[in-house]
Amino acid sequence: MLFPWLPEEPRVLPGMNFRGLIPDVEVKKGEPRRFTQSGRVFELWSLPGAEGSDNLLLWLPEEKILLSGDFFGPQFPQFPNIFTMRGEKVRRPIEYIESLNTVIGFAPELILPSHLGPIEGAERIMADLTRIRDAVQWVHDQTVAGMNAGKTLSEVMADVRLPSDLALSQRHGKVSWAVKSIWEYYATWFHFDRTSELYGTPQTAVLEDLSRAIDDETITKIIDEAIQRDEWERALHLLELLEGNQALTDALKDRWVAVITALRERSLSTEKNDYELYWLDSRLRSLTQ
Repeated sequence: MLFPWLPEEPRVLPGMNFRGLIPDVEVKKGEPRRFTQSGRVFELWSLPGAEGSDNLLLWLPEEKILLSGDFFGPQFPQFPNIFTMRGEKVRRPIEYIESLNTVIGFAPELILPSHLGPIEGAERIMADLTRIRDAVQWVHDQTVAGMNAGKTLSEVMADVRLPSDLALSQRHGKVSWAVKSIWEYYATWFHFDRTSELYGTPQTAVLEDLSRAIDDETITKIIDEAIQRDEWERALHLLELLEGNQALTDALKDRWVAVITALRERSLSTEKNDYELYWLDSRLRSLTQ
């Protein structure tokens, strides 16, 4: 759904089918593994909180070269994905901040990441590392402050924005999603705003009942008014409420397409978040097929 260009079956090419490998050496947090090969010194560091299951980085201390793997994600610098939309392990924000402090302490002069090209220049690298760390700390602290102030998750997601001096690309990780991830990391799945969250019956179970109480002409008018005001998220909620009325949902397919298209255009003009765009593209495919 998110990556339609990928094959459905796992790859079996040598080096790509890594599942099932059993490591014979464990590198623990705070205990880097140091070795020398062909007269060159290497250090393997386990730095938790980032992308990748092993959290391993390879550091060449004499040359000040960092082979970062997926520690920073696919771009540098970027705001990290605290917990990806596609699933994966939870990335603890405080651990990531601590790991970033370790990397800052290296003072690397060259980073060789697993995506895109090398990053050169000690001054530039230090500035970007510091900005990533401070941005994650800012979002973490603002989220926790909102929780302690009794705000709802939706309110905190809407309120928290990076200050201009901490601005980072949000094409991979998105600040509002990081807020939600951090909230659920601390408070888990119960958001303290709806009693129905405690039970297994979903809101979708009552959509058909709700549809019988809604006048089709009135709700269509309300949706059109929201669209005319460019209130795309409000229009989306209204359209989703009508999914219990299949006939009306089908009749309003043009509104669905208009709303999803507008949300996509908004994303392209703001964060350009890849995962948001992948999802919106998948919805457009399903609506227009």
